[in-house]
Amino acid sequence: MSFLLTIHSLVRWLIVLLALTAIVKLALGWRKGQAFDKMAAGLVSGYTGLLDLQLLLGLMYFLLTGFGGLGFPAYRWEHFITMTVAIVIAHLSAIWKKADDQTRYRNTLLVVLLSLLIIFVGIIPIGGWARWWHITGLF
Repeated sequence: MSFLLTIHSLVRWLIVLLALTAIVKLALGWRKGQAFDKMAAGLVSGYTGLLDLQLLLGLMYFLLTGFGGLGFPAYRWEHFITMTVAIVIAHLSAIWKKADDQTRYRNTLLVVLLSLLIIFVGIIPIGGWARWWHITGLF
């Protein structure tokens, strides 16, 4: 099970890197009035694809460890549900595939930002921020 958790933990950093790259590209494209190009579409597709992979890894870990002895306490459900909502929101970017470029840039940027914000909130139930603050020595 620790292997699954390790992979789940590593994928999160790929998600963060891809999200930050997508945010920069989407913000610049929107600000400069550019056409919504393949790079922007690829970054968003990669972001949602990694989120799907993360959901699959998390669901496997959730179920295997839940039935394997950890059980299903509330904090695990809160994390799972919050992250699922974030992933559903991230996939809303597909709604604007036929919109004009500026609308597509703006709305996709907002969806990525909102999903990332919900992801950060979803880390709280499992103590993610407390662990991060402790590791960095800030608190």
